[in-house]
Amino acid sequence: MSSAATRTYAFVQVDVFTDRQFGGNPLAVFLDGTGLSDAEMQAIAREMNLSETTFVLPPERDDCVARVRIFTPGRELPFAGHPTVGTAYVLATSGRVPAGVTEFAMEEGVGPVPVRLEGDPSAPTFIWMRHPAATFGPPRDGRAQLAAALGLDEADLLPDTPVCVGSTGVPFLYVPLRDPAAVDRVVVDPVALSAWFGEEEPLGVFVFAPNPAAGPNRVYSRMFAPHGIGIPEDPATGSASGPLGAYLVRHGLVPSADEVRIVSEQGTKMGRQSFIHITVRPRPDGEEIEVGGGTVPVLEGTLRMA
Repeated sequence: MSSAATRTYAFVQVDVFTDRQFGGNPLAVFLDGTGLSDAEMQAIAREMNLSETTFVLPPERDDCVARVRIFTPGRELPFAGHPTVGTAYVLATSGRVPAGVTEFAMEEGVGPVPVRLEGDPSAPTFIWMRHPAATFGPPRDGRAQLAAALGLDEADLLPDTPVCVGSTGVPFLYVPLRDPAAVDRVVVDPVALSAWFGEEEPLGVFVFAPNPAAGPNRVYSRMFAPHGIGIPEDPATGSASGPLGAYLVRHGLVPSADEVRIVSEQGTKMGRQSFIHITVRPRPDGEEIEVGGGTVPVLEGTLRMA
């Protein structure tokens, strides 16, 4: 930072869950958010106009390398996937992680979030983040009304599989569809969707379908969150992909095994193709879940604030 009149904040923008620039989900990482108020962080996130913007702060816990606050254009989140992976990449490549360390934790709103690097620790090719245990609510009624709010017919929903809320820290509504073509036909009516949720707070809606034509254990996905967090559609949603993996295993949409590897393709319809890798290890007391992908640097800049 410079004089009392002007404060400067360096940031790095990266694309997450991709191996090429201008794919995946863009993320702005402010390397030192010290001195920024909550309102200023929110205003900066609105200005960046990305799905999420993160601010790195000194850790408050001895077992974490940094504290990370995550903001969408609409509000702060306690936990999110592509901001965790992308921020871990920036910390590793900017020398903010001890040399040679391949596993560390970042302090987020849900507590410590462990990450694991593959490749050169100073320039990782792949980053995995561990999710808390997945929880799911009961099957939801009103399938025909929900389908209509998504621009679909009830017949487009995958039969004998529930619409339900799932979470590993951030809740989403999971809506299984028959095939990728149905996923691509989704057009959200925000008013009708809000009416479907009724008096409860609307959640991000994660629609997906098995995609065997792309390979084994492949799914095709989209996520919409027009209410509250200000994301009409998200190119890659890591926080929703952990529960997705558990859902697919629990409902037999992928074969169960000691370790199940799944790839979710997301963002393709909006021109930002992303590949989110999910590993699920079923356990008697719940699944062990990791979500990972590649990260690509795009630009660096400086924000000046009076």
